[in-house]
Amino acid sequence: MLTQFSRTQLLYGKEAMAKLQNSHVAIFGLGGVGGYVGEALVRSGIGSFDLIDDDKICLTNLNRQIIATFDTVGKYKTDVMKERMLQINPKVNVQTHQCFFLPENANDFSFEDYDYIIDAVDTVSAKIELVLKAQEHNIPIISSMGAGNKVDPTQFKIIDIYKTKVCPLAKVMRRELKKRHVKKFKVVYSEEKPIRPIDDLSISCRTHCICPPGTKPKCTIRRDIPGSNAFVPSTVGLIIASKVIKDLTSK
Repeated sequence: MLTQFSRTQLLYGKEAMAKLQNSHVAIFGLGGVGGYVGEALVRSGIGSFDLIDDDKICLTNLNRQIIATFDTVGKYKTDVMKERMLQINPKVNVQTHQCFFLPENANDFSFEDYDYIIDAVDTVSAKIELVLKAQEHNIPIISSMGAGNKVDPTQFKIIDIYKTKVCPLAKVMRRELKKRHVKKFKVVYSEEKPIRPIDDLSISCRTHCICPPGTKPKCTIRRDIPGSNAFVPSTVGLIIASKVIKDLTSK
């Protein structure tokens, strides 16, 4: 029978599509990277999702986040992503968690239910905890390294964390995971040197904060607010999604 996934089935086959339908993927972080991961995975036939993010959509998200439009500004990212997924696949199972994932609340999540974990968060302590939880439960995980302040999407690739270089976030992760005896861990990263963002107070979130009401402004407490564009985080998200589909269909 013809479905919205028929063209995908022509590439992977009926058995693989059944595997995707029966797979449960957790996406931690629904920003520029995580939103595109969710978009590609639901369009590929993944049957169940957990979506984790505490943030509301801000006007400054419109330049790069697929769920961000003028109509969705001020709404929770988890709610908007869930609604979007259901519009693509009305049968998809989506659980939302409006929270900021940290080691302190890691035990609130049923990691044993996940078939794959996507790390698209910014906080180092959260990224480390996700790796440790994935290792504890023997769940595959893939993580996004730094995508901010970069302009060349063609340099991104999948690689083991211990083979990375240049990327400042990857350097921190290498050091911290080595301390915790993590032997291997796949990431998407780029060796492009980050650009120093232009210091323009007329468009600075520090002096012109426009975060939606009810949110805790995070950009105002950052030392540097990273520059971004439409094509780098989306590329990272799609690379991650392609790896997830490849791994789940080859099990």
